[in-house]
Formats: sequence, structure tokens, C-alpha cells
Amino acid sequence: MENSNIIKLDNHYQISLPQEICQQLSLKPGDELLLDTQGKLLILQAKPKNIVNYLAGLHKDVWQNIDPQKYLTEERNQWSRSNN
Repeated sequence: MENSNIIKLDNHYQISLPQEICQQLSLKPGDELLLDTQGKLLILQAKPKNIVNYLAGLHKDVWQNIDPQKYLTEERNQWSRSNN
């Protein structure tokens, strides 16, 4: 693992992040972090200040060649057929 650091859990199951990591990521006291687990892997990331801006454009490559109006019309037609 590149850029690995070793940290310890204290008696209250808390960790302290190394100062150089906080500076590198522009983290400040009071900033919120998101913690996720995938199996035995812990994923820690800074919580976005504005979730809408953070998610804007997410997966835009998936929708690149799709006409949104045509897509909605097709979806609505399928819903209508499944309800009959």
C-alpha cells in the first residue's frame, strides 16, 4: 500500500489522523468524515460540504448518447404496460 501510515485505536476506540494527512487533504477540526466498510477494508473520506455539487455529473458518461425525453417516454410506456 502506497502512502501507508500506522495508527492505533485508543481506549475509546478512537483514532487520530496524522497532521500531514490532514494538511494534505485540507481537513480542519470539526470537519466531518464518512466511514464505510467493504469486508475488512475501512474507507474514510472527507464528507462533501455540498452533496449536490459533489454528485453533479456523476456517471455522465453512462448517459452520454441517450435522449432524456425518449428514455422517459419508453420508461413510462413500460410502466403502463406492466400495470395492465
